[in-house]
Amino acid sequence: MQPEGTVNPMKKEPVRVREEDSSKRSASFCEVVLGYNEAEALKEASRCIQCKDPSCSRGCPVGIDIKKFIYQITRKEYKLAYLTLREKNDFPSICGRVCPAEYQCRKTCVFTKKGSAFASEQAINIHFLERFAGDYGKNNDLDIPIKKNEKLSKYKVAIVGSGPAGMAVAGELARQGIRVTMYEGLHKPGGVLRYGIPPFRLPRDILDFELDSLSKLGARLVPNYIIGKAKGLQELLDEGYDAVFLGLGAGIPTFLGIKGENLCNVYSANEFLARVNLMSAFKFPEFHTPVNIGKSIVVIGGGNTAMDAARAALRIQKIRGMAPDTTVLYRRTEIEMPARRLEIEHAREEGVKFRFLSSPEEFSGDETGFVKKLRCLECKLGEPDSSGRRRPIAIPGSDYEVDCDMAVIAIGLLANQVLTRVTPELATDKYSDVIVNKETMETSMKNVYAGGDIVGGEGTVIEAMGMAKKASRAIIKYLLQK
Repeated sequence: MQPEGTVNPMKKEPVRVREEDSSKRSASFCEVVLGYNEAEALKEASRCIQCKDPSCSRGCPVGIDIKKFIYQITRKEYKLAYLTLREKNDFPSICGRVCPAEYQCRKTCVFTKKGSAFASEQAINIHFLERFAGDYGKNNDLDIPIKKNEKLSKYKVAIVGSGPAGMAVAGELARQGIRVTMYEGLHKPGGVLRYGIPPFRLPRDILDFELDSLSKLGARLVPNYIIGKAKGLQELLDEGYDAVFLGLGAGIPTFLGIKGENLCNVYSANEFLARVNLMSAFKFPEFHTPVNIGKSIVVIGGGNTAMDAARAALRIQKIRGMAPDTTVLYRRTEIEMPARRLEIEHAREEGVKFRFLSSPEEFSGDETGFVKKLRCLECKLGEPDSSGRRRPIAIPGSDYEVDCDMAVIAIGLLANQVLTRVTPELATDKYSDVIVNKETMETSMKNVYAGGDIVGGEGTVIEAMGMAKKASRAIIKYLLQK
């Protein structure tokens, strides 16, 4: 029974997070979502009814004690809330910004009706509360909890790749006292967090803070070093590493396989976003890494990468004084789009246009080899395919053309094969993904583990971290038994 004069938490309206005005943000790469202040966080946290059996934690790939950290926020115990998060998640400020919560923890909140495709608007904004607590820890320079085990301090582990999976393994192992070295092929660490996600979604100071926390734990980074080229996997083991974790990611772009795809100004999303995010192409000529930007841009795809590419392209159009004209082309309807609802909403607010039930058929260009037009067919939806979504079926004779002097193809990535191609002992499947024991994440090579997008294809940041935690537990268990 509710005390007299109190409001039933189930009837409280969700606290909408503050955002930069769309007219200002669409010409800037500054952060869009501004997060909760203290009063807003307290108000949103008070909506949590503290379920006896909190289903939200089961929706979290790393098993955060969501009920506990939200309760600590209601009591203004922000340090404790931060430490509760860090027990399961080394990077709350990152995950609070980029996790697709509407498909994970918020979807399993009791305020979401069972069977819903994604979270209801009434579901607790768990991710924004996580961000609030994570940023509190960052802004107050809270100490990172360390549980060093003297038995483990004599061992060392190599990590190939410094993306979400590699970072998570580094944090888990270093906190136990294990000597960790991360090998990164690029000049800066972070993997997809740095080259794939634009700073208007994940500011670089947040990413750098979380990476610095690994250094404080003792993790060592070796940049500009490609395992599979500069050194082989067996060489790492021969050098005395007790175990190796592969967080190689998915770095090979998928293309449409249609005529004209090799014309100039047809980019893969991987190349386009890497130029913009990793090499600051949007700041040209301040940074000498330009990227071509068209007057009529078409982004093909319906996932988060497509939203990132479209929003980044439109911003560069505005920064360069061009009239914004960026369109997302998708073969299904908006309901079937795998992108976060928030990102779709933000893209639309900023001026990105959408054209649904459209199948790209052929690019055509001018005499100099630059793309100028895209011919498409209208689609209808058929029976569900292997993804569970209704299959798009092109309608014969429904051809139409759109202006397109730049295209970005964002239809997925395949496994990075630089290492696997030269390591025949490492078993892979027909998609070139590394095959692992699902319980331990160990590969076909003894003492070699893998996780993230190199295992089972593209996934989310938090899913990669979930696999990393499994691998970390298995590595620690193995080392303790040596």
